[in-house]
Amino acid sequence: MRSELLWRRALQRSAEAELAGALVPLATELLEHPRIGPFVLRRLLSSTPKHLRQGGPKANPFLPWEGALEVERLSTGHVVLLNKYPVQPGHLLLITADWQPQAGWIRPEDWQAVGHLAGDTAGLWFFNSSAPAGASQPHRHLQLLPRRAGEASCPLAALCEAQLQQRQWPWAYRISRRHDPIGCSDLPDLYRHHAEQLGFGSPQQDSQPLHPYNLLFDDRWLLTVRRSREHCAGFSINALAFAGYLLATEKSDLSWLEQQGPWQLLQAVASPATG
Repeated sequence: MRSELLWRRALQRSAEAELAGALVPLATELLEHPRIGPFVLRRLLSSTPKHLRQGGPKANPFLPWEGALEVERLSTGHVVLLNKYPVQPGHLLLITADWQPQAGWIRPEDWQAVGHLAGDTAGLWFFNSSAPAGASQPHRHLQLLPRRAGEASCPLAALCEAQLQQRQWPWAYRISRRHDPIGCSDLPDLYRHHAEQLGFGSPQQDSQPLHPYNLLFDDRWLLTVRRSREHCAGFSINALAFAGYLLATEKSDLSWLEQQGPWQLLQAVASPATG
């Protein structure tokens, strides 16, 4: 049984940061349509955050990071921060204290830091490798949406587990069963194996992965999706869409989504399956 001390600390820190104005939770509303399920579709009611609407070069919000958002510093050279613009309370970011590019390879030290958090708090982890995969910041960061013991990690968790038996999605992806959810010793090898199978290259031969991708994992599985573009029908798509979470903004074409369905949205932004 995990202690969830880090999660409780994050929620307390969230309350303090919101009172101080450092944390800005996003207001959303749930939208329902027969063709959307099992996806969860929310419409953004708040103003679109600056980091999502700003064009051109962006300032790095992690150098320095906001002290009011800091939850913990790790011996691996990482910092646990609160997401400044959360939809879910306690949304955590695991960043490198020094500069590391988001588009580079996830390093052994990064996985060690993931293991530190995973030993305390379960949940849905995700990583957007670069801007074409939905990353809004170029500084290395993985993200965690905490979950209680026995709680589904995401709307598509059951379907992800079904893919472990027979891959059926029409895009380029790999999914593997995990065997060490708390220690996370399995993650580096699974990550490299997926990269090789999806044509990303290798850390020994390539300075960075050769294609943009999304990474998602919980206690039971790890999923890697090769991406072709960042948006479709006015929706900005990151890893959470492949977990079943969609966020509509003022630019999103809800009529298109209702007619085509969310699976077509994912297929439009993922690379086609290559066998």
